[in-house]
Amino acid sequence: MKVLGIETSCDETGVAVFDTDAGLLGHCVHSQIDLHAAYGGVVPELASRDHIRRLPVLVKQTLAAASCELSQVDAVAYTAGPGLAGALLVGASYAESLGLALGVPVLPIHHLEGHLLSPLLAADPPAFPFVALLVSGGHTQLMQVTGVGEYALLGESLDDAAGEAFDKTAKLIGLGYPGGPQLAKLAEAGRGGRFRLPRPMLRSGDLDFSFSGLKTAVLNVVSGPDWRPEDTADLAADFQDAVVDVLCAKALKALEQTGLSRLVVAGGVGANHHLRERLNSAARHKGWRVYYPEPELCTDNGAMIAFAGARRLAAGQIATEGHAVRVYPRWPLAGLRAPGDAINEA
Repeated sequence: MKVLGIETSCDETGVAVFDTDAGLLGHCVHSQIDLHAAYGGVVPELASRDHIRRLPVLVKQTLAAASCELSQVDAVAYTAGPGLAGALLVGASYAESLGLALGVPVLPIHHLEGHLLSPLLAADPPAFPFVALLVSGGHTQLMQVTGVGEYALLGESLDDAAGEAFDKTAKLIGLGYPGGPQLAKLAEAGRGGRFRLPRPMLRSGDLDFSFSGLKTAVLNVVSGPDWRPEDTADLAADFQDAVVDVLCAKALKALEQTGLSRLVVAGGVGANHHLRERLNSAARHKGWRVYYPEPELCTDNGAMIAFAGARRLAAGQIATEGHAVRVYPRWPLAGLRAPGDAINEA
C-alpha cells in the first residue's frame, strides 16, 4: 500500500510516498526560511500562499523520485493540526481534493504524532512501549507511548517551549532567523560556565517544563551594564547548557517513573548535538537506549505524515467522511483517539 503524505503546518512544505512493503520511497521538503527571514519570524499569510505555490510542484517531484504514478497512490495522509490555520487548510484542501479525485481514503494526521513515530522509520527503530520527548517548535512534552494512538501525557511546557526559547533568545543576542540553529552553532564556539543562568523547574518534582524565565535571564544579562558583545558565544553556550540540563533531567526522570528503558527524542530541537551527547551518555550509564529520527526527518516533513497515515490505516483508522476539509490549529496529542475511533476534534 502506497501512502502519499502532505505536511503544511507551518513554514515547510513536505511531501512523501511511503510503501508499507518497501518503506520510504521518496520525500521532498521546501523550506520557507528565505521568505520569512526579512521579518524575523513566520508570517502566516505568506506561509499559506507559498504552500499553495509549492505543493503541486512538490507532489510531482516526489512521485517522480519515488517512481510512483499518481494512480498507484492507495491513500493520502495530511497534517490536520496543530499549526497555522491557513497553512493547514492548504494541505487539507489539496489532500481531500486529491483523495476525492482518486477515490482513495484520506487521513488527517496529528503533527506531533508524526514526529513521535518518525524514529520508527530509522534503520534501528524502537519497539513499544517507550517514553517520547517531543521538542518541536512550540511544543515540549513528555509522553508515555504504548502503541499507535496510545499516548499518555507525563509533562509539558507551561509557557515557552524549548524551541521557542532558543529562537527568542537568539533574537535577543542579535542572531538572524531561524535563530535556534544559529544559536546552537554559536554555542559550539563558546565557553560555558561564565554566566549563572537558571535551570527552571529542574527540582519541581514533576515532569513539566518552563523556559520563559531562562529567556528573561538572558535578557537581563544583555541589558546589564557589564555586557560585552564579544561574550555572545559564551552566553549562547550557557543558555544551551541550561536547556539541555532540564531536558535531560526530566526525560531521565520520566524513564525512572514509568519503569521503561527506551527513550524517543523527536522534533527540531532533537537534532541538537549537545542534547544528543548528554542523553546518550546518561542512558548508557543506566543501561537505557535513546532513539532519534534520521537527521533529515527531525524538522517538519511529509515522510513522518505518510508513515503515521500508513500505520493508522493498517490499524483501522477511520478516514474523513465525505472528504470534508477540517483542520485543528489547537489539538492536544494526549486527547488523540486510538485507531478505529473517530477523530477527536478537541
